[in-house]
Amino acid sequence: MFESISNRLRGAFSFLGGKLTEANIREGMQQVRKALLEADVNYEVVDSFVKTVTEQSLGEEVLKSVRPSEQIIGIVNDELVNLMGPVDHSFHFQKDGLTILMMCGLQGSGKTTTCGKLAKMLTEQGKKPMLVAADLQRPAAVDQLKVIGDQISVPVYAEEPGKSSPLAVCQNGIKEAKRRGDINVVILDTAGRLHVDDELMKELEQIDNKCQPHQVYLVCDAMTGQDAVNSAKAFNEAMELDGVILTKLDGDTRGGAALSVKHVTGVPIKFIGMGEQLDKLEPFHPDRMAGRILGMGDIVSLVEKAQMHLDENEMAEAQAKMAAGKFTLKDFQKSMKQIRKLGPMGEIMKMIPGMGGMVDAMQNFGDPDKDMSHIDGIINSMTPWERDHPDRIDRSRRNRIARGSGSAPNEITNLLKQFEAMSGMMAKMSNMGMLERMRAVSEISKGGMAIPGLDGPMQKQRSGRGPVDPIAAHEALKKKRKAERDNKKKNRRR
Repeated sequence: MFESISNRLRGAFSFLGGKLTEANIREGMQQVRKALLEADVNYEVVDSFVKTVTEQSLGEEVLKSVRPSEQIIGIVNDELVNLMGPVDHSFHFQKDGLTILMMCGLQGSGKTTTCGKLAKMLTEQGKKPMLVAADLQRPAAVDQLKVIGDQISVPVYAEEPGKSSPLAVCQNGIKEAKRRGDINVVILDTAGRLHVDDELMKELEQIDNKCQPHQVYLVCDAMTGQDAVNSAKAFNEAMELDGVILTKLDGDTRGGAALSVKHVTGVPIKFIGMGEQLDKLEPFHPDRMAGRILGMGDIVSLVEKAQMHLDENEMAEAQAKMAAGKFTLKDFQKSMKQIRKLGPMGEIMKMIPGMGGMVDAMQNFGDPDKDMSHIDGIINSMTPWERDHPDRIDRSRRNRIARGSGSAPNEITNLLKQFEAMSGMMAKMSNMGMLERMRAVSEISKGGMAIPGLDGPMQKQRSGRGPVDPIAAHEALKKKRKAERDNKKKNRRR
């Protein structure tokens, strides 16, 4: 997601190193313009965005600042946030009675699956949703919604295709929800077409007028780029949308739709689909998305993912073992399984500030997810005793483990050495305060330092001076900051 535009913007900002002049600002902004256009951002949006950023960047305060390039990145970040926001994530639930949500969109946008994702999200919030299968246009759409309803244990109201109109199905579905009494949210899965046409709009307008939904959401395929923006504009003119849900943002998308929808239509992106699974629907946060686009990470979303997917008791137990120096390969394997619940390693690392560039570099040296699977296979080939006593694994045991996991003996040796080094470092980090650890990770990632557990070329700094101890680097950073504060105090006294 947004890899192309992120790489382009990093290249554009490289023009802004050192002292700034009006000439290199304009040159950098031309690169920004090119990056946005290649990402399929609407032309008018690009013009307005670049003009605003250029005007603010040419201000005297920026040109004379100590770190002007950082100020410009800050300006770009603020404008990206303004471009995509603000966003209201609330569903505007009714205090009494049903809350009706209407979903619309073109065929192939992922509308029916998104209805299921939305129902699952509402269930997790303590609501009692019901799905209404009003998509009578696409073959098997009704059956698909029934299957999704069974998977998430949400009731689905459906009628035999060909016997009722979509409007009648929606009206009957709402009546059924009221009759049941235990339902408080109804989600209408309306029909789509291959393209916007009068028949589709007339059908949707009838449902909108007769059923009076409290929120109308348009589901758009982010991979269609400007077509998604154009369809959003057409739907909004006909129905006054309350929000857009962008799907397939986890795919090979250029991101232009996300940057254009709000500016062109005035309708905010409320949610984004980040995968096929029914739990892969996330609220859209413009500030976090801007951070990802600029390679500044998204630590808030990462923490939210961790809180949602990780077992706090297991993590606390692992931390206690680290602090006591009793962290074993069995514990390490458990921790890896926990981390992999968050998603692909590349996406996780991009959410850590400063790690975006490192992820791109790592692609030349292998897939971290495959490496983790390989390590998992090696540990599975060990006996329980060997996992608890990795320091007692001799040559004959290494050879047996290598044969069992399809590895070379030297890979087992390297893993054991790296685990020993990593265990010592993690024991030190576990004794730091959480804030200190987050600062350490941030400073380590900004400096391009070594990531424990990774082998090969990535174990070197960008300067090529070899591995760096993150704890030592963190302690040195604290001493440096203390010295700077002491110097400031002395200067004030003078």
